[in-house]
Amino acid sequence: MKHVIALDVGGTGMKAALVGADGALLHEARRATGRERGPDAVVESILTFAADLRAHGEKHFGQSALAAGVAVPGIVDAENGIAVYATNLGWRDVPMRRLLGDRLGGVPVALGHDVRTGGLAEGRIGAGRGADRFLFVPLGTGIAGAIGIGDAIEEGAHGYAGEIGHIVVRPDGPDCGCGQRGCLETLASASAVSRAWAAASGDPEADAADCAKAVESGDPKATAVWRDAVDALAAGLVTALTLLDPRTIIIGGGLAEAGETLFTPLRAAVEERVTFQKLPHIVPAALGDTAGCLGAGLLAWDLLSTEVSA
Repeated sequence: MKHVIALDVGGTGMKAALVGADGALLHEARRATGRERGPDAVVESILTFAADLRAHGEKHFGQSALAAGVAVPGIVDAENGIAVYATNLGWRDVPMRRLLGDRLGGVPVALGHDVRTGGLAEGRIGAGRGADRFLFVPLGTGIAGAIGIGDAIEEGAHGYAGEIGHIVVRPDGPDCGCGQRGCLETLASASAVSRAWAAASGDPEADAADCAKAVESGDPKATAVWRDAVDALAAGLVTALTLLDPRTIIIGGGLAEAGETLFTPLRAAVEERVTFQKLPHIVPAALGDTAGCLGAGLLAWDLLSTEVSA
């Protein structure tokens, strides 16, 4: 059975799969990234995981994987196959495509940015299916974005397109690690809501999920924290839709797990702010934490299609 290897590398864990030509997940596996052992050990863990997946395919599906796709965090030079920098993994200028290709016997390897790769999957086979223009925005520890145009993700001239988390929505707001103040991710990420709710509730262990539950029970302090985050998110999204005019905005990540507790006020807040802009559909992501892995599989299959057409 023809298949490719798909790997999604995160700060703490790796998700992997063997993906069939129709997008079916033929085999799934997870392992710890092991970043506490240092960047060289992380790279070796990725290479070993990929080799084990190749062996599994040979044993259970009668042939080796035809290609591999890997999604990694941080700054990625997809064209040259280099994982340039990742704060949470500590690596710099890792020639990931070459290393994986060597370990996997010379099969073609595609490298992608984790959020853009997840956005590719959401756009083609998830919540954005059928939308010719979409914006994928996962709300997690930070806020990133992926701009979908047609059947592809726009990377920008230097690979930085879609960084919606660093739109300044409140110039007098909190300091951001990027050097600016009041960036969207300092106000509306899951970690920002967790910090705000921990301070407002007096419980240092409280997080964004706890805040959502308190909102649902009518807690006025939680409602104020939640409204502040939703207003900031709406401001960022309206800036994005003014520039990009997406047909659909897909919201994912931990904060989206609050469901309509997030989406109902968010849609209303965006609608209040638009003037001439066309309202997009604002929908929850459909693929959950498998999006990056599925997207890596799509990258691998795309690579094979390109080689055949070339």
